[in-house]
Amino acid sequence: MPAFNLDTEAHAIAARLTQPDILLVACLCAQWCDACRAYQTLFNSLADTHQSICFVWIDIETHADQLDEIEVEDFPTILIENAYNTCFFGTVLPYAAVVERLLASLTSGNKVTTAPKLRPLLTAHLP
Repeated sequence: MPAFNLDTEAHAIAARLTQPDILLVACLCAQWCDACRAYQTLFNSLADTHQSICFVWIDIETHADQLDEIEVEDFPTILIENAYNTCFFGTVLPYAAVVERLLASLTSGNKVTTAPKLRPLLTAHLP
């Protein structure tokens, strides 16, 4: 299953994120960014490999009104969070192995303890 796309699957994303043990991996990108376009196929491949994780592709310019409090400085930016913490937030080169290592590090206990940034914004429109 490829990554969800916020442009077309907002309700499916929100429904999936109501499960508290679901890890969210979001690629925050821009359509004009060559690195982001190059990364999208790899990101979809990661989603296929890790189907228990909610992978989401987000064009932040299309959703600027919804994501204005998330400060993206460069592209592509990866945001990984669970229901309680932001585990990673930073620019990542378009290599699947980098995200694979990040996901592996989460299982070894290296977690950041800041509040989730994206999950509340993606689930806000649920009744």
